Amino acid sequence: MNWGTGCWCGSGKKWNRCHFPVIDPNADLETVSQIYRKTWRIIVKSGRQLEGMRKAGSIASSILGTLCEEAREGVSLLELEAISKDLHKKFGVIAAPLGYGSPPFPASICTSVNEVICHGIPDSYVLKKGDVLNIDVTVIWKGHYGDTSRMVCIEPVSHKVRSLVDACKKSMELGIDVVRPGNKVSDIGQAISSFAEAQGYSVVDEFVGHGTGLHFHEAPNIFHSFNDVDIPFYPGMTFTIEPMLNLGKKEGVTDLNNGWVVRTVDGLPSAQWEKTILVTETGHEILTPYN
Repeated sequence: MNWGTGCWCGSGKKWNRCHFPVIDPNADLETVSQIYRKTWRIIVKSGRQLEGMRKAGSIASSILGTLCEEAREGVSLLELEAISKDLHKKFGVIAAPLGYGSPPFPASICTSVNEVICHGIPDSYVLKKGDVLNIDVTVIWKGHYGDTSRMVCIEPVSHKVRSLVDACKKSMELGIDVVRPGNKVSDIGQAISSFAEAQGYSVVDEFVGHGTGLHFHEAPNIFHSFNDVDIPFYPGMTFTIEPMLNLGKKEGVTDLNNGWVVRTVDGLPSAQWEKTILVTETGHEILTPYN
């Protein structure tokens, strides 16, 4: 079945004019996988592929955990990058960001400090008290991707900034909570935006979560703000949920010198948390299981 064929209910109408986006409840996995691939370019993962993703996610989480422990006052971002390279080698994985995109990303991890929304490049900056840092790790293990990030606070941080970091984590968790068969992709953005905006934070909509697993970035895009992406969740879908909340305006400015680093337009702090999620028969599974 695809957009141009008759609806599974037998009405004679096209699927997108009748029961879209509801899939035939009696369809087998192969049929549904074909529908998702043809209609939305979504790769529904097989059992073997999911085992590879679990391994990649576990390694990514382990690397991230060590880096967060090492991120403290007096440590430079380049030191974290060096530790990251050693850990990737230790675990036998490839750093997905290194050489990715155009211009090629120059590091194995992203380190986004204070007003940097995302894509921070490790440099000679030395962490100091009051800083907040997002470390983003994506590994490739035997062709499978694990993608995750979290915040580190270099204590003491202000109550205002701590509240932003905590609210961002909570918004991610609320987005994850709605992932289950019977709901749809747009429910993630609604859950995150409803909470974050009620707390007085802006939700970045220029950058989104994304499908992942066999490629770094796959369909669908996962918007963290209100949207109308009415794709139903189906077991085997895998994607990241990675909300970015700002203390001030939601807009960002990209550094033209490197083409990657994005800072808040008003210079106020930003926060981000990220996990890779699998839709299961009864709900969801977190494939990057840090605490």
